[in-house]
Amino acid sequence: MPRFFVETLGCPKNAVDSDKIEASLVADGLQRSSEAATADLVVVNTCAFVQAAREESIGTVLALAGSAKPGARLVVTGCMAERYGSELAEALPEVDAVVGFAGEGSLAEVVLRGRKPSGVRDLLELARPAPAAPWAYVKVAEGCDRACAFCAIPSFRGAQRSRRPESIEAEVRGLLDGGAAEIVLVAQDLAWYGRDAGEPGALAPLLRRLDRLSAQGLARIRLLYLYPSEVRDPLVPAMLELPTVVPYFDLSLQHASAPLLRRMKRWGSGDRFAAIISSIRAAEPDATFRSSFIVGFPGETETDHAELTDFLAEVRLDWAGFFAFSREDGTAAADLEGEVDGSLVAERLRECTELGDAITRDARDGLVGRSVEVLVDWIDPTTGVAVGRTHREAPEIDGVVRLDGAELARPGAVVTAEVTAAFGPDLEAKVASA
Repeated sequence: MPRFFVETLGCPKNAVDSDKIEASLVADGLQRSSEAATADLVVVNTCAFVQAAREESIGTVLALAGSAKPGARLVVTGCMAERYGSELAEALPEVDAVVGFAGEGSLAEVVLRGRKPSGVRDLLELARPAPAAPWAYVKVAEGCDRACAFCAIPSFRGAQRSRRPESIEAEVRGLLDGGAAEIVLVAQDLAWYGRDAGEPGALAPLLRRLDRLSAQGLARIRLLYLYPSEVRDPLVPAMLELPTVVPYFDLSLQHASAPLLRRMKRWGSGDRFAAIISSIRAAEPDATFRSSFIVGFPGETETDHAELTDFLAEVRLDWAGFFAFSREDGTAAADLEGEVDGSLVAERLRECTELGDAITRDARDGLVGRSVEVLVDWIDPTTGVAVGRTHREAPEIDGVVRLDGAELARPGAVVTAEVTAAFGPDLEAKVASA
């Protein structure tokens, strides 16, 4: 039986695609391999969001080409394959096939058997394997309708295409049956879910529908990638009222300077963002906030940068990421004047990162002595210590909680513990005695 190995790069949305690619390969008679060196088919699901991601993707492809066993087939798929296609194939003679989105669900037919796919398998609707952890990403839509000046995603992912709620529920049910306790909803523009189907505000009803699965073992629903203009009624009340939905607000802010946001073709301002966050915190003091920011966008002035650092100091997000602007071909920002000097970008990036990290440390230190509910993710095989997360930590993105006294806890269990120490982004906690 041929064996396959899938390497995933990029965001959680890519991770969902890889899951479904794996499920399609298993359905087509292949067997998973735990390492690329023993696989007959090696698939690299690439990221093309910014230059650094593309460089990582190319480096990974070349490394796997060098370590693959003789006769193995190496396939590049994902965002780089869709965006660059034949250009990528010419640049990488080590690769046997470059397969775009339409062929991702039929890799065995196309690559191993040399046949044209019998029909396009919509990756959004393909089955999923059982999750490897007690949480799982679920993609509720593909594509994006926005025209942010810095982002090329709509050019190769296309317009938003939302899934039907019954399809999403069926996938969630299957993941719960496979051991998931936390479902993380993702999309390029999650809060816009349903609008392309003529159902604006459809995310709140979807949350209510999924919340009813608590009897089947659903402990948490988490939302990633919320465009700030949509963080309002009816979404916010649903997030704060439904027992399974955690008050974790992953806001796509990008900057705080209103003039710069206009150049980015984005909605909002630091004042508007601060008002949204303040309102939510007034209703739910334990609400957690994360965002990412672009530093060095063309035309960013010292005044713009000061607005961003002032905003960060004022609102004190629990988690913040900072990224240098990447000029992407085909985007509105590619031709903008006002390029910021690289050394100045690095200086601003360092200042923002240091400020954001200090705020995160303060927030984590402030949890010491608090009682928290921790979802156990895994047991460290070297120490036997249970490792998990509260509602404040998204999987694979934020810190973790190491639990003292939870040696018998199984992954997927939710335990009550008292935080005893904070080490940067991570916490230590002692499980409450029965």
